[in-house]
Amino acid sequence: MQTQPKQRQTKHTQGAVPVNSGRTPAERHGGERHGGKRRFARHYLEMVVAMVVGMLVLGAATRGVLALAGTELSASRNRELASLEMAFDMSVGMAVWMRRRGHGWASTLEMCGAMFVPALALFPLLWLDVIAADSMIALEHLVMLPLMFLVMVRRRSEYGC
Repeated sequence: MQTQPKQRQTKHTQGAVPVNSGRTPAERHGGERHGGKRRFARHYLEMVVAMVVGMLVLGAATRGVLALAGTELSASRNRELASLEMAFDMSVGMAVWMRRRGHGWASTLEMCGAMFVPALALFPLLWLDVIAADSMIALEHLVMLPLMFLVMVRRRSEYGC
């Protein structure tokens, strides 16, 4: 049995349009005419929330599974693994939300890449004892947030600006 695509009524259209009608997410939400910068900022904040949700939910699941196995993932003992696990958890949260909002795979994977690049860039500094293991996660976040912004600027039209 085939189902019809969901229809959505918007204030910018006459009649219903398919939810994913081949337009970018920004176009589906009114284009540049109505607050492109607000939409850009909203998407950025949505990504931060999705990161936090992914980190909390998947992080808790990972800790639970490891506890059942009688082990743990310590940021001080397993610096690189803990860092990559956190980037993965945040990426999953963002990817789920971005795909739900209609973003393509290319922009979704770029945004996920913004979670891993800081870790990979900071690992050599960690190994050379330039940065402390305890500060790795905080530094990762400090680099991730502006990197996410730059990824969004690269695809301005998709994010509504």
